[in-house]
Amino acid sequence: MEFIHFAYTLVFLFLLFGVTVYNGFNYQSKNSNRSDIPDHSKSKLSLIIAAKNEEQNIVPLINSLEKLNYRKEDFEVVIIDDNSTDKTAEFFQQEIKVKSNYKMIRAIDKKLDAKKGALAIGIEEAQHNLIVITDADCEPESKWVSAFASSLDYGYDFVFGVSPIRSGKKLVEKISAFENLRNSFLTISAVGLNIPYSATARSFGFRKKSFEHVGGYSNTEETISGDDDLLLREAVRNKMLIGTVIDPEAFVYTAAPKNFSEYFKQKKRHLQTSFYYLLKQKLFLAFWHIINLVSLFSIFLIFVTPILVLPFGVKLIYDLFIVVKYQKKLGHNFKFYEIFYLQILFELFIIINFLNSLFGKSEWK
Repeated sequence: MEFIHFAYTLVFLFLLFGVTVYNGFNYQSKNSNRSDIPDHSKSKLSLIIAAKNEEQNIVPLINSLEKLNYRKEDFEVVIIDDNSTDKTAEFFQQEIKVKSNYKMIRAIDKKLDAKKGALAIGIEEAQHNLIVITDADCEPESKWVSAFASSLDYGYDFVFGVSPIRSGKKLVEKISAFENLRNSFLTISAVGLNIPYSATARSFGFRKKSFEHVGGYSNTEETISGDDDLLLREAVRNKMLIGTVIDPEAFVYTAAPKNFSEYFKQKKRHLQTSFYYLLKQKLFLAFWHIINLVSLFSIFLIFVTPILVLPFGVKLIYDLFIVVKYQKKLGHNFKFYEIFYLQILFELFIIINFLNSLFGKSEWK
């Protein structure tokens, strides 16, 4: 009888939280596409990119930036070479020498460690109040800058977008892409529920005045990462208005990690950043992941009573529904059979990555 009560309670809690998260995503999705937000903006804007040892990504990056649907006289591109040991600086200089709205700066005297120090230099050098950030290994779609400019013009202080990871043929690429899908869904839902906790620096924007108001990166030095999540934390602390851009023509695509070593390194860096989230952010994530993991592993207790297959079944149906319904909206296209095994691996890797994050320090390239 106790296990029956446990099963029904678990199902009730899962559905209660699952429906809440689902409603949060739908609310934020509608809010991001409001009719009163202009479709285009002519505001002046600065695009900041920190690059360290990215020589192989420079040409694809510049090519994608040249296709942006935004007047070149209305935005500048500020590239910060973060003490690269390869030919990043040389290649950038070669590519931008005839482009009047591009400039490159060397991060010689950084006041902050790692990527945040390089970005801080670029933001300080930026000529315009509207700032948009991406990484050197990314390729934004044509309306990326105009969508951010419109949202920032509308009045948001901080805005983040969708940055899909391309799903390749390797298992590590598929896992990374599936995690990206599930995490994108949850981060957007959290904004709709007024508990924003995470963004991605691959598609992130803010008003320079808002950035300065929260102290820039000076209050995010607990870890070398956090140029996105911890800056968002400071925005929440300061009751800033946070928005999202959910438009396929404003996606910022990036490649998946090439191997599991690179994958675990990235996940460690991100999860160690989460240790410094606000309490309400931690509680939101803890409850969501615990109830998902307990529902998943309840299947191993069916030998006690078959009723415990119920939480597992409800969770599986919910996950399939979410992925099938929203994957294209978030830049993915998994086959139906892939969703089954990737969902299981996704939950297992949450545990593996969390344990991995407890040991050692993360590093910026």
